[in-house]
Amino acid sequence: MAEPSPAGVLHSHGPGHLHAHQQPHLRIDPTAPKPRLHLHGAVLPDGEVRDLWVVDGLIRFEPVADAVTICRDAFILPGFVDAHCHVGLDEHGAVPAETAEAQALTDRDAGTLLIRDCGQPGDTRWIDDVEDLPRILRAGRHIARPRRYIRGYGEEIEPDDLVGEAERQATRGDGWIKLVGDWIDRGTGDLAPLWPAEQVTAAIARAHELGCRVTAHHFGEEGLDTYLGAGIDGIEHGTGLTERTIAMMAERQVALVPTMVNLENFPGIAAGAEEKFPGYASHMRALYERRHQTYRDCLDAGVPIYAGTDAGGVVPHGLIGTEMAMLGEIGGAEFALGAGSWRARQWLGFSGIADGAHADLVVFDVDPRADLGALRAPFRVVLRGQVVL
Repeated sequence: MAEPSPAGVLHSHGPGHLHAHQQPHLRIDPTAPKPRLHLHGAVLPDGEVRDLWVVDGLIRFEPVADAVTICRDAFILPGFVDAHCHVGLDEHGAVPAETAEAQALTDRDAGTLLIRDCGQPGDTRWIDDVEDLPRILRAGRHIARPRRYIRGYGEEIEPDDLVGEAERQATRGDGWIKLVGDWIDRGTGDLAPLWPAEQVTAAIARAHELGCRVTAHHFGEEGLDTYLGAGIDGIEHGTGLTERTIAMMAERQVALVPTMVNLENFPGIAAGAEEKFPGYASHMRALYERRHQTYRDCLDAGVPIYAGTDAGGVVPHGLIGTEMAMLGEIGGAEFALGAGSWRARQWLGFSGIADGAHADLVVFDVDPRADLGALRAPFRVVLRGQVVL
């Protein structure tokens, strides 16, 4: 990061000049005192042009002395949320710590400062002690059945063990548990639910007793009513939602994380399965082709929708801006920005921009409400009160 100028502005050449000087994966010294910062610009979601200060890692609305100005006439948002992400995972399973760290840094530099890690087999709790890595809420390990999910990802059990496994994964997560709700059944050659209704209902009830929320991977139509009827808190992907199950989600305010970026893999999945499982291939294509209308129907019905990339398997990290831009095609800019910023933070129990809140901020030099493409290149990223990009 450049030294402050005598005027106290990190760069005096205007915001557009900064991009040529940004350093990849800028690290901070956790032992150094946190600087006092000043930001000026339109603060979203209300858009009011105002000044913010950062002291000891917290946002302040009153002026403070000796603050370094890091932006003027900018657009300031609460830190982004990737609500379906897998730090510590790649297509083969758990990764070494240095790879997980690189994944987290890539997400951070894209503006993702809060991650709901939606299931992975390794232990990433060491990240909590690293000052310049995003905050992570974990869901333990995926709970799946043998030969009914991606090898090396989940804890594979039979239905009678589902309640006990939910109890075990509750100790590994941060208030979330992740079920694999459906996957290809090679016997029938199509998507099918993994768990009988009785076990699903009992596992979700037990998770709630333990203070955990439950979400489920679910592509197809069959079985969604079971999860929703059992009181599940979230659905991941949700491409098989129908008028009836959308109404159930809206009534119960069950969260939906579509993972638009990952759904772009559906055509390739279908092509690869065509020869052995033509019914499954056709089904995946149909789910993909109607995805936009499905999610518009969810939005119209009042289903809460949040941004998540599904990074960490075959999807690269750092794509939250792309995910939000794709959500903008469903419901417009304000919806997309809230889905990946202030509404998502509130859903997960974190503050937005408020006096005394943690200073986790993403700054742009163009208005993202007018150009969602700008979300792919933050101008500044402030994490725990320190400039990291």
